[in-house]
Amino acid sequence: METLRVQYAAERAMTRIPVQVGDGTVLLSAGGQNVLIKQIVEEFGARFTPGGKVLYIGDADEKEMVFEGEALESLGVSIETHGKMPDVVIHHRAKDWLVLVEAVTSHGPVDPKRHRELRALFGGSTVGLVFVTAFLDRATMARYLRDISWETEVWVAESPSHLIHFNGARFLGPHED
Repeated sequence: METLRVQYAAERAMTRIPVQVGDGTVLLSAGGQNVLIKQIVEEFGARFTPGGKVLYIGDADEKEMVFEGEALESLGVSIETHGKMPDVVIHHRAKDWLVLVEAVTSHGPVDPKRHRELRALFGGSTVGLVFVTAFLDRATMARYLRDISWETEVWVAESPSHLIHFNGARFLGPHED
């Protein structure tokens, strides 16, 4: 007969969110922002960092669900504390960028303060840094719009094929249909 501990552990495993990472799957806890993290890895990653390698995924239960410390160190990044990490880090190998993504469901976006913190945390990087704030929907984004830092990107899961870039002069010009 199964013990209660085994039964409860099985129930927790069933409520996990499977996320396809490379050739495998990780199971995130069902709460918090992990529905959005799944979309970041599987939808955003596939569209905007094709062939990218997920180097870090934070999880509410396990702070380091995915942590590729050696890969980060090979890119000049030495992480001492995981508390300041963004929610997802993807190495966009084709462009040689580290894409740092904050998933916003209850905590804020990449605002000027967070932008400075991430720039300092990843300051040793030998590759370019890209800062992204991700939202589930436009209504959530609207609540945080005034806080988003310049020189960052915004991705909204309900419109997964589009990015919003916060720097008008860089992309000012006509767009072909």
